[in-house]
Amino acid sequence: MKEIAEKYREATEEFLNLARSISESDLDKEDSEGWSPRQVIHHVADSEAQSYARLRRLVAEPGTMIQGYDEGVWAENSTLGYKTLPVDTALEVIAAVRKSSYELVKRLTEADLQQVGEHSESGKYTVQHWLTSYTNHPVDHANQIRNQIRK
Repeated sequence: MKEIAEKYREATEEFLNLARSISESDLDKEDSEGWSPRQVIHHVADSEAQSYARLRRLVAEPGTMIQGYDEGVWAENSTLGYKTLPVDTALEVIAAVRKSSYELVKRLTEADLQQVGEHSESGKYTVQHWLTSYTNHPVDHANQIRNQIRK
């Protein structure tokens, strides 16, 4: 579990280091799907806040329902401000929830990895699935941002 936890921590650092280094002029460069690094950062913050609750529910309440959400709708919602708000608070959210989840991941056992809930969109959802998904999530988005700012 120690190695798995370290991969999770390293993914966090990779994303945060990249996101903190983006120039103001690059924050609003859109990719082919219309997402800017600013929107991606806000998405990652909201997704990680969701992941924080999901992991705890899976560990403490096996059999729980994990609610999905429409990330595209969230990204376009003007009240949520993905296109306009500064990213500082979003980066603080990412750092805080990932640090807390990292501490929990370090304490997981092999048996914990098999704890299962039901995801509203994808069905059976285990702690192992959560761990794989949320270890990859910031890395995937870091790569997305790198591609955006190279253009």
